[in-house]
Parts: sequence; C-alpha cells; structure tokens
Amino acid sequence: MAEKYKIYLSEDTKVRLANDAELFEFTRNDGSVNLNGFLKELIVNYFDQYRNDNEELLNGLLEELRSAKGIKAGDASVLADRIIKTYINNREASSGKGAVLTLTVSGASEEIIKIIENNLLKDSSLSGYIKDMFLSYLSMPRNKREEIIFARSYELINEAITKGRKLSFSSSGTDFKSMVEPYMIATSKEEQFSYLLCYDPKNKKNRSFRISRLKNLFITSDTFEKNKSIEDELTRKGLRSPHSMMPDIHATVRMTEHGKHMFKMIVKNRPYVTYIEGDLYHFDWPEMQLEDYFRRFGKDGIVVSPRSLRNKLKNYYSNALEAYEQK
Repeated sequence: MAEKYKIYLSEDTKVRLANDAELFEFTRNDGSVNLNGFLKELIVNYFDQYRNDNEELLNGLLEELRSAKGIKAGDASVLADRIIKTYINNREASSGKGAVLTLTVSGASEEIIKIIENNLLKDSSLSGYIKDMFLSYLSMPRNKREEIIFARSYELINEAITKGRKLSFSSSGTDFKSMVEPYMIATSKEEQFSYLLCYDPKNKKNRSFRISRLKNLFITSDTFEKNKSIEDELTRKGLRSPHSMMPDIHATVRMTEHGKHMFKMIVKNRPYVTYIEGDLYHFDWPEMQLEDYFRRFGKDGIVVSPRSLRNKLKNYYSNALEAYEQK
C-alpha cells in the first residue's frame, strides 16, 4: 500500500523540480506532468550518491575541525553538522514563499524513505532531509541530473559499448524499434542533454538518440566490431553537435551589427563559425540546424548561400508576413 508524505520546500524549488519532470518527459496518460513519478525515480536513483557525498563532506569537515586548536571532538561533530545544514539551507534562502508537495511512495522509493526515517534523521525531519536531497540534485548541471534520473539507461548503454553488443530500444512517443551498434555517449553543450551516438546497420547510417527518450533498452546477444571511420565521424559529431547526424553544408550569412550581437547572445544550438570575412560569417553545419537557428535573426542575419537555405528562410518570413496581413 502506498504511503503519503508532506514535503515542505520553497515554491521556486517545486517549480524547478516540475520543470525537470517536464523536460525529462515524465507524463501521465492524459499528457500532464507526472511530478510524483519523477520524484520517486529521483529518490531511488540519487539516494546512495547523496548519502555518500554527505558523509564524505561531513568527514572532511570533522577532520579539519578536530585538527584546529581549542575545539573538542564532540563540539567538532556538532559544528560540522551545523555547517553542512547551513550551506544546504542557504540554497533556498532567496527562494521566496513556501510550498508543500504530497509525495506518494511505494516499492523501492518507500523502502528508501523507511531507511531514512529509521537511520539518518538525527535531529532533522524527514521533510527536511528530502528537501535537502532535492536541493543537492538541483545544484548540478542538467546533463548530470539527466544521468541520475536515467541511471539504468546509462548503465545498459555503457555495458553494451564495453562488450561490443548491439542495443535494442524504442523511443518515447513512438512504437518504432531500433537495433543499433552503440559507440559513445556525448553531451550537447548548448542543450545539456546527453545522446547515444550509434550506427544503424539496417539503414546504413549514423544516428543520434537523446538518452532520456529511450525506452525498453535491451542488450542483445549480437556482437559487432567497431569501424574506425564511423567512430571518428561520431567523435567529431559528438564534440560539435551530438543532437544531429545530418551532413554539413557550407553556408554564408551576412550579419548586421545587431546580428553580430545576437549571435553572441543566442547560445542555444549556436553553430560554430568556420571563419569570418567582415560582415560575412561562414559555417560548415547541418542545414536544418542553420535554418532553425537563423529564423530568430530576421533582417539582421541574411543567408547569402546556399540557395536552398536562403529560399527556406525567405519562404518562412514570407508566410509569416502573409499570416500577419490577413484580417
């Protein structure tokens, strides 16, 4: 039978947790965000790491305090514990009004809650301990948080890569099943999501899949030998744009001064510049990504070449103008 617990935290912390649940696509059948399901996964996958990190931090502080003159062993222990709690609580110091969420746990997540209740609270409440765990999780970059939530997927992918075994899986939102040869995991610097870079032997092409969208992962008994040219190409893509396996084109874009400023400021999925000639910026990048990126520039970033990309953006703005002029 499921158990329910009230967790008290700031509204800002609750919103950030809900944002992660949405980003990592934890949803119910009606499409709404399943925050409770996400939090159960967080607790199960992060508990051991959080506890070990806290113990390591506490032991390090204790060692430093005990070596200081005039501090007794018992006082050092109390002081170290207080320092850690103050550090964690300060993460919420400017978070504004409070909030409460009802956490419903069962199975593995309920077992962990019982372990915390029976062994780790000392002078803290269960709500305080869980809140501090959530704050510790949120203090990490998104790709590290993704690695925690999808720990089992990372484990299976890395095992398949190490053993040279093909992977079978489906992607969220589709029934399509893939059988691929996994080569590496790479993180998109702009998006901060991680991707499985692999070779699809059936369609004979390199592919990229966001790890948080992989379902029903299974390591098959089929083995494969890594191809050096495929590995080199995937490594190159992994360093630049792991979220896309589309081939590069050479494109030239004329920038205004404001366009140059926008290019510095808009960092999400920003293409790498091959070289610059005055107002002309040259790129070797997938066409679809260049189109998506420069849709935001209007007259401040005009595609000179290739013609295909220029026409796509021209049609995009033309259709937008037509829509705005309709009564």
